Amino acid sequence: MDCKTCELKQRQFYCENCLRTHIHDLRSQTSHYALDRDEHIAKAKKSLDEVMTSARLSRASLADCQRRVEELQSGLAKLRAENEKSERFYVYSVLMKFLTHLLERDRLRALRETLASRRRTLSAAKLQTTSTSNLHATIVSPPPSKEGIALSSLSGTIARARSGLVQELVEVFNVVEVGGRPPIGGKAGTKGEWTIGDLILPVPGDMRRYPPDHINAVITHTIHFLSLLTFYLGIKLPFEVVWTGGKLGVGQPWIGAVKGGESGGWARWYDKHPLHLSSSPTPASPPSTRPRKASRTHLSPEGMDSNSLAASMISADPPASSPQSSFTTALSMLLYDVSYLAYTQNVEVPLNQAGDVLSNLWMVCCSSELGRRSHETYPLLPPPTPPSFPLDFAQLLQATTANPASRPRIRHVSNKTSSTSGVKRERTIETPKEDDEWDLVDDDV
Repeated sequence: MDCKTCELKQRQFYCENCLRTHIHDLRSQTSHYALDRDEHIAKAKKSLDEVMTSARLSRASLADCQRRVEELQSGLAKLRAENEKSERFYVYSVLMKFLTHLLERDRLRALRETLASRRRTLSAAKLQTTSTSNLHATIVSPPPSKEGIALSSLSGTIARARSGLVQELVEVFNVVEVGGRPPIGGKAGTKGEWTIGDLILPVPGDMRRYPPDHINAVITHTIHFLSLLTFYLGIKLPFEVVWTGGKLGVGQPWIGAVKGGESGGWARWYDKHPLHLSSSPTPASPPSTRPRKASRTHLSPEGMDSNSLAASMISADPPASSPQSSFTTALSMLLYDVSYLAYTQNVEVPLNQAGDVLSNLWMVCCSSELGRRSHETYPLLPPPTPPSFPLDFAQLLQATTANPASRPRIRHVSNKTSSTSGVKRERTIETPKEDDEWDLVDDDV
């Protein structure tokens, strides 16, 4: 409708009756369309319920089945892989067990054969030793030629049996030299370190470089090796090792002299000294031994002048200052035992090499005269130590306890002459400290 004044389009106005009529028409139309809408919705819902729902359920069930099938296939593949792996592992473990069983059976068979061979060897050696001892006991004068030949043959057989046992003993304890270099192209060689049971046994001057547990372990191995070696060879040593537990290898080792003569100056050292190092400040008490009536009743001063006897008495008194000095004395006793064992097997060990224990034992085991002389079989050795044994324990103890850093180099020439050549002898005593030189002392110290 246009305004008569401004001639613009204006909103159309209705009267109240027109509005009621218009609203009534709108409501009637809305109700009609609502009925149509509800009818269409009902038809659509019915179609969905009758057609689409079943199809959707079938597709959902199919998808669920397919998902389960995929899960089962993946699980089956994983189980197959695990089964193959476990089967291979089982087959491998069965094969390894079978091979281990075979190797163990072969090793046990070899050990049985070795043990049987050793038993046969020991039985033969004992029988031959018994027969030799009986024959030697019945002999007053030098044996006739036939008996001498028989004894010589028997002695050679025993020596070969002992040599075989000693070689097996060396392999068991694995006594080897590591490091070092032989002389090449005019250059001097170098010495390596000797080990027993894969443990290094240092010379006395290098003992402080190793912890006490290492020293105790390697000395225990050495004592065990030496005891078996002397048992096989039938040698009685001047110093005896005893254990606090009463059995070999049980407890802690102590060492002291057995009964003997005055040659070598070792028999007066019958007190037991600890052949081990302890971290405690006070040393343990030595194992109980058989008491002696007198301190030096088994010594005889006859055949010795007063000066040499007094000197040996002063130098041979056991030190009581500290556990370390007592251990050094015990170590010197062990060195003396090894040197005497080498002497019995015709191996010469000079004083400056007495500290190389494993090297000396190796030379003993490689000696061409190994097992030919013994304290138990013919020809019988004299009890330890004869006058022909040149090493004096006091000299060895002095060389072992010497401190090259605090003592100057001294050379003493003894006034003692050799019984065979009548020439004065000079002896060099070496005490190791790094690469320093050695000290020289007299034979009569």
